[in-house]
Amino acid sequence: MVNRIARIDQVRAFNRFYTKHVGALNEKLLNSEFTLTEMRLLYELHAQAGVSAAQLSKELGLNAAYLSRMLKKFKSDGLIKSVRSPDDARRWIITLTGKGQTVFAPYIDASRREVAVVMDNLTEQEQYRLLTAMETVTRIIGPEPEVKQPFVIRDHRPGDISWVVHRHGRLYFEEYGFDDTFESEVAHIAGQFLESYSERTEHFWIAERSGIILGSICLVNVDFKTAQLRLLFVEPEARGDGVGRALVTECVNFARNAGYSDVILWTQSQLKPAIKLYEQAGFHLADEDHIRGYGSGPLTAQMWQLLL
Repeated sequence: MVNRIARIDQVRAFNRFYTKHVGALNEKLLNSEFTLTEMRLLYELHAQAGVSAAQLSKELGLNAAYLSRMLKKFKSDGLIKSVRSPDDARRWIITLTGKGQTVFAPYIDASRREVAVVMDNLTEQEQYRLLTAMETVTRIIGPEPEVKQPFVIRDHRPGDISWVVHRHGRLYFEEYGFDDTFESEVAHIAGQFLESYSERTEHFWIAERSGIILGSICLVNVDFKTAQLRLLFVEPEARGDGVGRALVTECVNFARNAGYSDVILWTQSQLKPAIKLYEQAGFHLADEDHIRGYGSGPLTAQMWQLLL
C-alpha cells in the first residue's frame, strides 16, 4: 500500500512548485500595485460581471470582515460599485466600474503573456497533456460545475486504445475485483482491432468532454451478417450523463448502415448497468454460460443479440 504521508507530501511538493512557477510568492502579482488576494478578488469581479459579497466570501474562502475592508478600499478608489439585484431588492450586486475595468485589463493581458511564454515552449502534444492534466485536477477536487460541458463522440486517434485498455484494467479491478488476466484479454481484443480492422465494417469510438476521455466502444466483424459490440466502458464521473447510451447508439447505427443483420455481444451477468443499456437499445439475452472468473470467482457469461 502506498504510504499516505508520502502521498500528502507529494501534493504539498506540487503546491510549492506551482506557487513558485506562477510567481505567487511575490508580494505583488504581475508587478501590480495589488496583493495576490486583491488580484484574486478583482479577477472574480471581472470574470463574473456581477456577484454578491456573500458569494465572493464563499468562493474565495475569505473572512467576511477582511473582504468588506477590501471592497471598501476598491469602492473608495472608484474601482467597484454596488447595485440592487433586479431579482431581489435585499441583495446587492458588486461590479467593476468603467475605471475598474480599465485598471484591471492590463493585468489580464500580462497574465496571458506569462502563460503564453510557458505554452509556446511546449509541443502540441505536450500542451494537450498539460491541459488534460489540469482538467483532471479540476474535475477531481474542484466543485461540481452547475452546468456540465457537452460530450462528443469521435473516432479513435493514436494513443486512445491503449488508454482504453489501461482504464478497463483499472476500473474493473476497482469495481469488480478482476485481476490482470482481464486486462490481458482486453489488450488482446484491442490489439486484434488495431492490426486488422476494416473501416467499412468495423469502427472504434471515443466519448470525450473538454479533452478528457469519458468512455469507449467498438464494433468488429464476426461474419458477413453479424457484428460484435466490444469494449464498452464509461468513466464513473460520466455515468448518468447519457454517455453509455450515446456510445451504444453510435455503434448500432454504424452496424445497421454497414449492412449487418444482427449485432451480438458478450458480457457478465454482474455488469448490470451495461446490461440495462443493452436492453434499452433492443438487445435480448440469447445464451449464457458459467466461466472461470478473472481472479474473482466463477462468473456467468451472457451473450446478447440485437436483430437489425
